[in-house]
Amino acid sequence: MTTLLGTKRGMTQIWREDGTRVPVTVLDVEPNVVTALRTVEKHGYEAVQVGMGSIRAKLVNKPQLTEFTKAGIDPLRHRCEVRGAVGEAQVGDKLGIELFEVGAKVDVVGVSKGKGFAGTIKRHGFARGPTTHGSQNVRRPGSIGMCKYPGRVIRGKKMPGRMGNVRVTVKGLEVVSIDAERNELLIRGPVPGANGGLVMVRGTNLKGRSS
Repeated sequence: MTTLLGTKRGMTQIWREDGTRVPVTVLDVEPNVVTALRTVEKHGYEAVQVGMGSIRAKLVNKPQLTEFTKAGIDPLRHRCEVRGAVGEAQVGDKLGIELFEVGAKVDVVGVSKGKGFAGTIKRHGFARGPTTHGSQNVRRPGSIGMCKYPGRVIRGKKMPGRMGNVRVTVKGLEVVSIDAERNELLIRGPVPGANGGLVMVRGTNLKGRSS
């Protein structure tokens, strides 16, 4: 399993020996702890649950606190379940950034920045209408309906609404550098989310680009 949780610190740049500049995003990936295992015999599928980030026990609800107590580990702030073969993983094992290699391709999953309510021009890139005298359609979306049949707005129509604040996956990003002592992972290019936001880094499933 090559999936870890981390936080986005921000973007910077590094210079390679040949003089080229590489824009990178710095991710803080502290060691993740295996909190639970899912097996075919008991749950009907295989998966590994990992967590990170310390949190006070009084801030965790009782069902989750019971799970941590039975597993014999301290409460964790963030958890996620990764489907796949359990292998030799055991509850309490720590997984670090040594799972990745420099030059490997990874997918980064995060929640994009929320931009509030936006119109069709900003949200979907619609063109503006004429700005001549008397125009009633400068930034309006235009007609959204149709004729008598079916006489309704089709589901998924591009319209004004909330922009951002959705789960986004960027695939095939390159691991530029790994600092095991500082638990830092440098990823080429931008990744979704605001600075300090939670991200999930996993080996890509793109053909020919697996780590």
